[in-house]
Amino acid sequence: MNTIVKTAVVFAFLALFAVGCLGLKQPGRKIDYYTLEYDSPEITGLKPIPIIIRLERFTVAPLYNSNRIVYKEKEFRRDTYLYHKWRANPGDLVTYFLARDLRQTDLFKAVTGVSFTIPSSYHIEGIVDEFFEEDEENSWKAVLSVNITLIIDNEPDISKRVVFQKRYNAVEECKKKNPHALAEGMSAAMFKISQKIISDIYQHVAKRSFLSR
Repeated sequence: MNTIVKTAVVFAFLALFAVGCLGLKQPGRKIDYYTLEYDSPEITGLKPIPIIIRLERFTVAPLYNSNRIVYKEKEFRRDTYLYHKWRANPGDLVTYFLARDLRQTDLFKAVTGVSFTIPSSYHIEGIVDEFFEEDEENSWKAVLSVNITLIIDNEPDISKRVVFQKRYNAVEECKKKNPHALAEGMSAAMFKISQKIISDIYQHVAKRSFLSR
């Protein structure tokens, strides 16, 4: 190998090394994280009930069991964004905000979670069935579906433990076609569902409390 060829090989190696180092120093594209954000529903005119409710961590349907934002453009397909994600898993988001909203009503003696050791009167189990962005030609929509079960604790008769089971659905049109607008729409959907769930829980529990007197 002559001197010219050796020199060319050395320069080529140095160039590749420099490009590699430059690539390592270049920051990757920033990932944007989103969460729900809304004021808890105000429920007035109801008398507080001296019971404790415990929320179990909600499970999530396999299609949406991720912090990736899922969107639907076509039937039988679900895709996700690379650089836009939820701050937490949909199950954790829905569980947290529902628990927060239940506490904010001051209708119950306490609202606890799985980490609490306080004995509860009832507990809630739930499934997030849908949590996605539906892309249509003229608009985007936030789609949220939650299925909950209210269960009596310490009821010896297993056939009487389930107070009720119900699915709640909400679809909110996004103001714009972007993930930020989706987060706003999903927040509005969660507000509506949370309000309905709290109302149903109170009605069933209040009725049972009145009948047991």
